[in-house]
Amino acid sequence: MDNTVLTALIGLGGSALGSLFGVLASSKLTQYRLAQLEKKVEAHNNLIERTYQLEERTELQEEKIRVANHRISDLEDFHKGGK
Repeated sequence: MDNTVLTALIGLGGSALGSLFGVLASSKLTQYRLAQLEKKVEAHNNLIERTYQLEERTELQEEKIRVANHRISDLEDFHKGGK
């Protein structure tokens, strides 16, 4: 076999292996970054869910305060009229 052909084949093999390892390394990095993004999205979604629950609780507490204020107003009116 001619030295030129042998050198070309070795170069081809080296290039193929280098490309393969580069693709594998890039794939691993991409998978890692996707996993990190999924964690961030999950944390964000959890925050949104908790915020929604807090808003519901706040609305309920505000409604209870409105009812209590109305009852107090009714009691004050009753006592003003009864005197």
